Amino acid sequence: MKFLSVFSTSLLALCQLAAAEEAPQRLAKRASLQQVNGFGSNPSGAKMFIYVPNNVAAKPAVVVAIHHCQGTGTSYYQSTPYARLADQHGFIVIYPESPYSGTCWDVSSTATLTHNGGANSNSIANMVTYTLGKYGADASRVYVTGSSSGAMMTNVMAATYPDMFAAGSVYNGVPAGCFYTGTVNGWNSTCSQGNSRATPEQWAATVRKMYPGYAGAYPRLQIYHGGSDTTLYPQNYNETIKEWAGVDGYNYQAPTQTLDRTPIQQCTKYVFGDRLQGIYCPSIGHTVPVQGEEDLKWFGIIGGGGGSNPGTPATTTTAAPTASPTNGNGGGSGGCAAAQWAQCGGQGYTGCKTCASPFTCKASNEWYSQCV
Repeated sequence: MKFLSVFSTSLLALCQLAAAEEAPQRLAKRASLQQVNGFGSNPSGAKMFIYVPNNVAAKPAVVVAIHHCQGTGTSYYQSTPYARLADQHGFIVIYPESPYSGTCWDVSSTATLTHNGGANSNSIANMVTYTLGKYGADASRVYVTGSSSGAMMTNVMAATYPDMFAAGSVYNGVPAGCFYTGTVNGWNSTCSQGNSRATPEQWAATVRKMYPGYAGAYPRLQIYHGGSDTTLYPQNYNETIKEWAGVDGYNYQAPTQTLDRTPIQQCTKYVFGDRLQGIYCPSIGHTVPVQGEEDLKWFGIIGGGGGSNPGTPATTTTAAPTASPTNGNGGGSGGCAAAQWAQCGGQGYTGCKTCASPFTCKASNEWYSQCV
């Protein structure tokens, strides 16, 4: 009887141990969306969902796909083609989910705009770190994409964790740092309406301030925007191109190649260099539909270099669309007056610091002030 008691106790312990060892495998179930708890430090309370295909590749690539306001990780999984494409090509998809009411992302606080600052950007980075360790994924092939608020966060991730991401695709967002309010999950109407404007050099300084001391390369980026967007106005396309052109050293007013009807009929692709492309779609509003296969080409997960289109594109030398801010009488603060919406201050700014009557200079953030 004593032997049976000991045997039963030992068997129970072995069963408990087996169950404990099996739990991570249940978490890692293939071919369905799974929520991951305990992926590491999660200062902002964001949720993590992951899709691991049945045919996951050895040392797979990772795509982080970030939803829009009013979206969820599950809804973005359902409405975008990344999981289907993962089934075809063996990569892993992470779908973060915002913890806030309305499910917009925090792209406005100092913490989220700082490397390891302890906010949404930090939580998403920790999701990536978890995935790299759990699945033996390829740290050199991590990519990020998102729509609307998720596009804003894509730019923020590229700025705060540039050494984590090789490339990204941005669908109707705003420049990294543009939405700054100093509050968590704040709304910046000046930015959303396209009135936060700066030079490429100033935007680049904004990016570099988010990861002090970092001197490496930043991710390659494709910037999509609809020219009929009344939520995040089209000027934000120009400013985002200026930002990353400033980082990469390109002339944002002189694309090296212009491809009409690319990658879809309503859009024109502007190639600024190997690291930056703009895709402007005048008749499309908020937002440009996700072009999953084009994203994978841009990332390098599949071949093609990000450039398929219906028919043969017309190659032109047309300059990229830009909307120049109305400014005063040029540089210098003496004897000039900046017009409404023009820049009038901010770190590193050397232009007009006095506004034309009746406007006053108001700080949008520490990097940018404008006449309102």
